[in-house]
Amino acid sequence: MKTIEELNNSKVPIVIIDPKLAELDKKVLFPEKVEKAKATIAKIGLPAKRQSR
Repeated sequence: MKTIEELNNSKVPIVIIDPKLAELDKKVLFPEKVEKAKATIAKIGLPAKRQSR
């Protein structure tokens, strides 16, 4: 573990990710919005892919 001084002088942000978030990985949180987006994509389609220059 680094000391507080080393952490304070570091340019890298300190981020701790809560392991409980893994429970939400495969869960759909907004099913209404997902259905609306799927319907829109089915009706209009996705935008064309840009060609490389």
